Amino acid sequence: MKNTHYNSSNSIFFKRLLLVAIMALASCNSNEKTEAANTAETETTEDTDMITITENQFSAGNMEVGKVTTQPFNTIVKANGMFAVPPENQADVSAYFAGYVKNISLLPGDPVKKGQTLFTIENPEYVQVQQDFLEAKGRLNYLKSDYERQKELIADNVTSKKNFLKAESEYTVTLAQFQSLKKRLSLMNINPNTLSGENIRSVISVPSPLTGYATTINATKGMYLNPSDVAVTVTNTDDLHIELKIFEKDLPMVKEGQFINVRLQNDMNKVYQGKVHLVNKAINAQDRTVAIHGDLVNESDVKLFAPGMYIEGEILTTTSEHPALPVEAVANIDNDYFVLVKENGTTFKRVLVKVGATNNGFIQIINANDFKGDSEFLTKGAFNLITE
Repeated sequence: MKNTHYNSSNSIFFKRLLLVAIMALASCNSNEKTEAANTAETETTEDTDMITITENQFSAGNMEVGKVTTQPFNTIVKANGMFAVPPENQADVSAYFAGYVKNISLLPGDPVKKGQTLFTIENPEYVQVQQDFLEAKGRLNYLKSDYERQKELIADNVTSKKNFLKAESEYTVTLAQFQSLKKRLSLMNINPNTLSGENIRSVISVPSPLTGYATTINATKGMYLNPSDVAVTVTNTDDLHIELKIFEKDLPMVKEGQFINVRLQNDMNKVYQGKVHLVNKAINAQDRTVAIHGDLVNESDVKLFAPGMYIEGEILTTTSEHPALPVEAVANIDNDYFVLVKENGTTFKRVLVKVGATNNGFIQIINANDFKGDSEFLTKGAFNLITE
């Protein structure tokens, strides 16, 4: 009985020992697998940040490398506005005298020259004005002679003062009528010096007061025009300028001579250069804005635009220098910004950077000190590689 108990005890002991060994072995295998998995994960993570490019890829993609450089960055004041012309470069043309439009052949956009006939207008009353002028002119010659004769006679006490005063009064009144009618004829575009009974007419022409373009046509043939009606608007675009509105809080920062980046609202990629010419000294009480006037730097750009075109402007106020990379060197992924730093040969590492303002194709790198001074970056072609 004792031997049987001893054998049974030994059997239980060896079974327990075998179980402990199996558990220890399993634990070791599990730890090795975990470490191996962690190692593989680390290597994978590291590999995703490393990008190797072949020489052919580098050449075919026209890729370039470069270093961080110091670039100027401007503080800007944003503003909205439009292109406009000075008041003296735009004229609303109407007839000084009422009448019916007899002839008009203009189309909006037609070029016109100063003095060119814009349209003609007809009214029988024009005939009466010309007749009155010629009658006053005829009487004036006689009355002037009579007045001068009476003046000599009164000096010699040959005539009465009554006759002299009568001659003087008639001459003075007729002279005033003559001068008045002469002015009216000038406004009717009729030359009083060449007017005679043979060339009296009922149709007068309305000339352009300046050289430019017929931008608005309101008159039509047969239409009755009152003196207050605007028939044609003529605009000279030679002095086209920039009109912007800034908020009153930005007024202390804006000065004459500062540059303006101008963009059309339907083409924000194209930038035109302007310069502040005049800053208004009064604030609009309704919208609390201040008017800014500017000129285009490139005079040839004036021909590209028309008065009334809406624009967006950036007035460049203060300037400071910061380390920067070309905008194409930085990729935005979910509001995180990455660059590719050259490791060796054509192998690059993706690195997170902090960015600031952009200006003239460059973007400020706030953490530029995290890189070595001789570090090189993929400055062209980086975006596609980073986002792939």
